[in-house]
Amino acid sequence: MLRKLRKPAVALAVAGWFFTFNSAPAIAGLVSSKPASEELSMKRDEEVAKIKRALENKLVEEKLKAYGLTKEEIEKKLSEMNDEQIHMLAKASDKVLAGGDGLGLLIGVLIVAILLVILLKLLNKEIIIR
Repeated sequence: MLRKLRKPAVALAVAGWFFTFNSAPAIAGLVSSKPASEELSMKRDEEVAKIKRALENKLVEEKLKAYGLTKEEIEKKLSEMNDEQIHMLAKASDKVLAGGDGLGLLIGVLIVAILLVILLKLLNKEIIIR
């Protein structure tokens, strides 16, 4: 079988077969249009929801209380912000929502180190630290 594919004519025929029968036709359709103001308000609502989720974090709540801000004051400030400020705050809140305090990373590194030591012991290898 491999000898037959080494011939250029057979290889070109197989490649042509794949290109002809494995290519899908393009499908196009109409996209519904939305007014720009509706789209912006939906985006703003999503970003405000993201900010509120980040503000529910206990560390953030404690910091805001330390600065003397109440939840009512924070809600008032959020309603007074323009779209650009909301977007900037939503981007900053992504870091709060995505991260932790590094404890998970530390636990992961320790587990990998312990597994490595166990594997080396099972293979009768010695670990020498000088």
